[in-house]
Amino acid sequence: MRESGNGETVYHAKQGPEGSLLTIEDFSLWYSGKQALFDVSMQVEKGFVTALIGPSGCGKSTLLRAINRMNDLIAGLRTRGRILLGDTDIYNPSVDVIALRKAMGMVFQKPNPFPMSIAANVIYPLRVDGVRDKSILRETVERALRQAALWDEVKDRLQDNALGLSGGQQQRLCIARAIAADPDVLLMDEPCSALDPVATGKIEDLIDDLRGRYTIIIVTHNMQQAARVSDNTAFMYLGALIECGETSTIFTNPKVKKTMEYVTGRFG
Repeated sequence: MRESGNGETVYHAKQGPEGSLLTIEDFSLWYSGKQALFDVSMQVEKGFVTALIGPSGCGKSTLLRAINRMNDLIAGLRTRGRILLGDTDIYNPSVDVIALRKAMGMVFQKPNPFPMSIAANVIYPLRVDGVRDKSILRETVERALRQAALWDEVKDRLQDNALGLSGGQQQRLCIARAIAADPDVLLMDEPCSALDPVATGKIEDLIDDLRGRYTIIIVTHNMQQAARVSDNTAFMYLGALIECGETSTIFTNPKVKKTMEYVTGRFG
């Protein structure tokens, strides 16, 4: 636990029975000389849902993308500190970034199915990996679509173009694609921001169903959503992690004044 009133993160998150899967240690990040993250330290518990909240531009998505090194694609990137997946420092020069990203399923703000069949979307990660065994591919399609709560809706039209699905179905398909290769971590960057309330409810139910099977980190601008779906919540402000704790505590009894001001709507 880290507690202070002098600018350090207050950390009082729920500890998982299997321990931390991800450990972030004094992690800072710069884009072309401009600092975007400041000495972020936190643990992400295995099998839990962790929500990242905070006002726009606070560094939530930057931190999420740092976890699977998507920020590497931006010119002028520089980092300091460590992000550990298990015992592996993912920023160590010896790390295979492609292999790392395979261990990190990613779901974006807007559904982005490929212009191909529903089944082909799901097994795309396996085909890229060279899997050609038809029985494995068939089993993966059904498993992933069932886990994404989409199987019953599409099982009779697996060869239809995925672009014909509704927005909510497309997002669940993207989740199926993200979990098809059985990743260690599922990263979700505001996955409901482009969806209506009914579709949002289905995604939230799905997150609850996936809890325990996957370690999930979700960026959300919707504090009510964070309160509904997450075990732990981390509040970020101006690129720094201000407080991380059990979700119920963050929303009802935070230890830091700035957290209280944000969750009660005084700014943001």
